Amino acid sequence: MRTIGNILWFILAGVWLAIGYVVAGILAFVLIVTIPFGIASFRLASFVIWPFGRTTVWKRNAGIWSLIGNIVWIIFFGWELALVHLVTGLLLMVTIIGIPFGIACWKMIPLSLFPLGRQIVSIDSVDHDPYGLPA
Repeated sequence: MRTIGNILWFILAGVWLAIGYVVAGILAFVLIVTIPFGIASFRLASFVIWPFGRTTVWKRNAGIWSLIGNIVWIIFFGWELALVHLVTGLLLMVTIIGIPFGIACWKMIPLSLFPLGRQIVSIDSVDHDPYGLPA
């Protein structure tokens, strides 16, 4: 079922969202200081292109630099990508088949705003919820 969901996601939204993250990553590579943002953006592009069966978890040892980086990320790239997720989710909600994909797209908005300090893992390897709360 995950494969079918991923294929439909790829066709309906995954490619376009991934292109947005790749563009943000390329722009982040312009300055040497923002290369970590580019790496995070490319990591997110791989996640949004094929999301079902994977999730993100907070790294407990990310530190203060992750928080500061997320604030900078929101200013330069995050709000635009969150807006793209919002609009894409609305467009997906037009059809009945697209409703679950629209919801999944909206669930990625926090990830598009705060990508640093997160890790993409298989959903089978997670024994707690993605926000770090015990099961």
